[in-house]
Amino acid sequence: MLHKFTTLHTRNKQACLTNPKTINLYFHIHINGLIQVTLFITFLLFFFFQNAEKTIFFVDMEEMKERFVRLLLGEDMTGRGKGVSTALALSNAITNLAASVFGKQNKLVPVPEDRKRKWRKEIDWLLSVTDYIVEFVPSQQIGKDGSNMEIMVTQQRRDLLMNIPALKKLDAMLIDCLDNFKDQKEFWYVPEDVDESIERWWIPRVKVPQGGLSDESRKWIQHQKDTCNQVLKASMAINAQVRSEMEIPETYIDTLPKNGKTSLGESIYKSITDEFFDPGQFLSTMDMSSEQNVMDLKNKIEASIVIWKRKMNYKEMKSSWSSNISPEKRELFEERAETILLLIKQKFPALAQSSLDVSKIEHNKDVGQSILESFSRVLESLANTVTRLIEDVLKADEMAQNPSLGMNKKNQSMDSMSASPRSICTLGQLMDRTTLVHSPRETPMLADAKAWGVDHEELMETNGNCSPSLKIKHVKILTKAKMSYIEKLEAYGLRSPTARH
Repeated sequence: MLHKFTTLHTRNKQACLTNPKTINLYFHIHINGLIQVTLFITFLLFFFFQNAEKTIFFVDMEEMKERFVRLLLGEDMTGRGKGVSTALALSNAITNLAASVFGKQNKLVPVPEDRKRKWRKEIDWLLSVTDYIVEFVPSQQIGKDGSNMEIMVTQQRRDLLMNIPALKKLDAMLIDCLDNFKDQKEFWYVPEDVDESIERWWIPRVKVPQGGLSDESRKWIQHQKDTCNQVLKASMAINAQVRSEMEIPETYIDTLPKNGKTSLGESIYKSITDEFFDPGQFLSTMDMSSEQNVMDLKNKIEASIVIWKRKMNYKEMKSSWSSNISPEKRELFEERAETILLLIKQKFPALAQSSLDVSKIEHNKDVGQSILESFSRVLESLANTVTRLIEDVLKADEMAQNPSLGMNKKNQSMDSMSASPRSICTLGQLMDRTTLVHSPRETPMLADAKAWGVDHEELMETNGNCSPSLKIKHVKILTKAKMSYIEKLEAYGLRSPTARH
């Protein structure tokens, strides 16, 4: 039966092909089909070559789905409702991603291409959440009759609209800075036997030619350091601003005493409230021989600041906040405490997060703030790592020019390590310490530092060169006059952190 049908179909086809009308129709159909197939293949090739990133995005769709499912479940893949908040899950994801990509960056070499692609791809996924955090803003619309109407339109929230592009710019500047060291041949790294008595023994030792670097290389490396310092200051400024805007959790407030004197202790309170106050002299009298002592002082200072601010904001509650101290004096004490806190954070930039900062991040429900805080924090850590690595090269160059400095610096290093808290760690160790786990109660301390101020417009116009307007000027310390936070940073931010690995 099938044979008969095939024979009949063949005869009909041959008969059709002998008819001129059917011949034209037959070729018309087949030629149109070939054209359509050709156009389709051309479109696919064009789409692939012109939209390579989108093609990769579709290939990685399953991976992205898995990542966002984990975030939506609060890192609790069992689905039992024991996960953390979405804001904290996103913060954890950005921190862990940075640790996996930059955790082993202990040399001035470009980031490997595979890790660079991973960073750009996954950070774009995580930052894409901010595209849907919007607010209503007024806008003008022209009607059909030519009249002007004011309507409300949605726009990305202002803090995200300003800071996300700035942080992306800082990210690109850091990656470019590392890429610039690809073809340099004036210094190199040599493996060294593990000797934990040596400062930063985990970092490969830098070697430079006998006599030091050339003048051209020295200037170029200094320029790279200036660029990284600019990135560091900007990321620290954004991070400090975001954390200052986070709401103080009630759980933290419940643990505070009723007055600053109880929080600080008799001796510290007396020093801060004295008529003549010198923050540098105050810190020199404090016991900072261990990291725990520094952390205790930092927590006490922050707690007293919160107490004094709450008293000024709720001064009508006289029954529970009664005090003989005038609001003006309380404001002065608060400014002095903030100055001390700022100096502590500059002197020990790798110090773990304070109780207040950890509490803010754990209980924060604002997804936008969480993304800004974590993204700026990891960029701050990477910028400081690169800055320290560049400083190592410059120190090696200095010792090559003057070998007698080598022994003196080594002795000073040993003395400083025995007399100061452990404030130096690798970026990998920092990220390991800052990685947040599933339960907020088990959250370890996060990396912390306050910042210098930087203008967003100046930042976006920067192409790796230090803007003269970003240079920090030495200003005399004054505690009686009201100073903004940024002014204080400019006054006391005289150098970049030197121990933030």
